Amino acid sequence: MSKQTIIEMKGISIEFPGVKALNNVDFTLQSGTIHAVIGANGAGKSTLMKILSGAYPHYTGEIYIDNQYVTIEDTKKSKELGIDIVYQEVDTALIPYLTVAENIMLDHLVFSKKSIIKWQSIKLHAKEVLKRMGINMDVDKKVQDISLAEKQMILIARALIHERKFLILDEPTAPLSQTETDKLFSIVRDLVKNHELGVVFISHRIPELFSICEKITIMKDGEIVNESRIEEITPAKVIESMLGKTFDLVHHKQLKNKGDVILKVTNLVDDSGLVNDVTFTVDKHEIVGVAGLVGAGKTELCKAIFGMSHLKSGTIELFGEQVKNKSPYYAVKNKFGLIPEERRKEGIFVEEPIYKNLSMANLEFFAGFAKFIQRKKERNAAREMIKKIGAKTPNEYQKVANLSGGNQQKIAIGKWLMTDAEILMFDEPTKGVDVGAKGDIFKLIDELATAGKGIIYATSELNEALLITDRIYVMYDGKIVKELMTSETSEDEIMYYATGGDSYARG
Repeated sequence: MSKQTIIEMKGISIEFPGVKALNNVDFTLQSGTIHAVIGANGAGKSTLMKILSGAYPHYTGEIYIDNQYVTIEDTKKSKELGIDIVYQEVDTALIPYLTVAENIMLDHLVFSKKSIIKWQSIKLHAKEVLKRMGINMDVDKKVQDISLAEKQMILIARALIHERKFLILDEPTAPLSQTETDKLFSIVRDLVKNHELGVVFISHRIPELFSICEKITIMKDGEIVNESRIEEITPAKVIESMLGKTFDLVHHKQLKNKGDVILKVTNLVDDSGLVNDVTFTVDKHEIVGVAGLVGAGKTELCKAIFGMSHLKSGTIELFGEQVKNKSPYYAVKNKFGLIPEERRKEGIFVEEPIYKNLSMANLEFFAGFAKFIQRKKERNAAREMIKKIGAKTPNEYQKVANLSGGNQQKIAIGKWLMTDAEILMFDEPTKGVDVGAKGDIFKLIDELATAGKGIIYATSELNEALLITDRIYVMYDGKIVKELMTSETSEDEIMYYATGGDSYARG
């Protein structure tokens, strides 16, 4: 057995403008173990790991590897020290038009001092490392043509090919199905047992931590509040440490909602693996929250309703009539609107002017003779909408890329206000938005509900769900696990269900 490697982080602190993200943190990591790091949103867990991976070199404190003092000033240095990270957004670390083999060997291709590349050797090394992981994958396939789970395996393979000693997995199971998760766990266990790899496992899914991890570090408000061996702590204690207080589960009597049902979703299952038998309703004038942590299935549910994924089973009814949103085109025709989480990627055209963005969901309205767009009518409507949504811009010709995040989000919302949509789905609408813009967005959503629209508000910011919704459905692992009346619940109770706590209470 090879010698165990130990990383010690001592007195680690880091600040960003206006925020102290970590405060004097001591953290120890050993190779040959699977170590969970957990905490609510903003607790500091990802920040701590980004320091280890070289993303945040402006930290204070000391880092030692096997008692040798090191500084980690960039990702290259982190990798040289034997540390690698696999982010949840795997696409950011891969080059889609390169092959599987080229992506696995990417560090070698970039940093090699040799002028001649032996492509057969590149492919051979890639095949060997995949074989070590027990994975059968075509190394000549382009990365853009493979699944998300396979992309994760490529990043793990890349870490192994360079004999890294530590692998940080940031929410690795969030986009995976149960079968893919089981496969990942099997590979990770083998790497730890047979290759002395040290794995940091960041996750909000408490049951997963208890099934795979040996140690657990719990963070809150930039500090470590609990460190234990997994057998020495209970799921209830983990939740208590995350929240900073004892949480007693209280069952509230449900009040009957008033008003007609505008939307009814029944037994919905899609091919993403994260929408599993989902049933819920939305009443007219109502703001319904879909709350859950990263990877719970909130985004996938919104996309499934909007026709962005294939439905395996289930029904969607609007005003009592079944609708089939076979694609976003049909969803818009059926009076659905979606403000997506990734607004720059899916919600707006950043290189286009504001007026074109605002009209894009309802071009038919602006089409005149021979279907040509009536630009004057389009620009006049844009000016009115800019006033209505309170977007700060010199004029409607301004390129959306030049607006702040909050104003971009207002444009993403405004385009749906120009349609006759009856159901509006907001997926993490305040992500990357400042406090002032957040208040404006809340006001807009309130006004839409008052006007009779059905609103779905999907968020991992549990305090936001309490501020704006009338009812809350809590999602965990692709399922709705609890329905709560907003006026009768708390952030603690939502967190309890969002982390899978109910399964332990029943057990």
